[in-house]
Amino acid sequence: MSLPIVYHPDYVTPLPPGHRFPMGKFSQLYDLLIADEVAHPSQFYAPQLPPREWLEWVHEPDYVEAYYTGTLDTKAQRRIGLPWSLGLVNRTCIALAGTILATQLALQHGLACNTAGGTHHAFPGYGSGFCIFNDLAVAARVVQKLGLAEKILIVDLDVHQGDGTAYIFQDDPSVFTFSMHCEVNFPGTKQRSDLDVPLPEGMDDDDYLQTLDAYLPDLLSQVRPDLVLYDAGVDPHVADRLGKLALSDRGLFCREMQVLNTCVSQGYPVACVIGGGYADDFKALVYRHSLLHRAASDVYRQYHL
Repeated sequence: MSLPIVYHPDYVTPLPPGHRFPMGKFSQLYDLLIADEVAHPSQFYAPQLPPREWLEWVHEPDYVEAYYTGTLDTKAQRRIGLPWSLGLVNRTCIALAGTILATQLALQHGLACNTAGGTHHAFPGYGSGFCIFNDLAVAARVVQKLGLAEKILIVDLDVHQGDGTAYIFQDDPSVFTFSMHCEVNFPGTKQRSDLDVPLPEGMDDDDYLQTLDAYLPDLLSQVRPDLVLYDAGVDPHVADRLGKLALSDRGLFCREMQVLNTCVSQGYPVACVIGGGYADDFKALVYRHSLLHRAASDVYRQYHL
């Protein structure tokens, strides 16, 4: 058996020329994983569009309707930062479905990765920061409602706080939110996760990995989740345009191995999403995202999942 990976060609939809969201990275990540023989086409699973009801388990029906129909007001659109189109609606929903599928595959196989996802700035009634619907929150709710898992731990290592996710689950003891992020970065107004670890600007590999090690093992013992949802944003990288931390490629790979080994060695299933990443060197950015799948493939083989 090989690591289950989730991908769909509709993960990419056109954006205006020069838009700063790196939409093309999703298909290029798929191509790189194949080209470098990290994965074989037979390992990939394609999601199907989710029922709208699933989105409404987290998001306000009026917001879901307005986004589906393109009737959001200009201010709400500007807050998202992505111009509305029918293609983007489809792309948003299929990528969210990919995270749901990754959680289901992780519960079956012990570990699975999406090649998109991590839209943690989306709140119940509005989107923000390139995030329209919160795939982490919806996936958590879906596996709970389907009776596949009860207690869920969200480990969010994107450089930006998972503010939408924190808000959604602030009064819900069945989902524990852990966000380790750069303190002086978007969002300006932070929410309260169950555990926030704000990091100083410029933190490098060693300090970062030691900080993570100081929290994650104890957290697993404390929460004892049925499922871990892992947001592996690569924007803590030193070359990231929006990051402000100083991790190297090697540091990111060590982080992925650390998270996955720590969870899988203790029998906790992990579903991974790729999170944020914004770099001038597009090829380098795609490679950085692939570090998650490289590490996950190693861990999957190591434990013969």
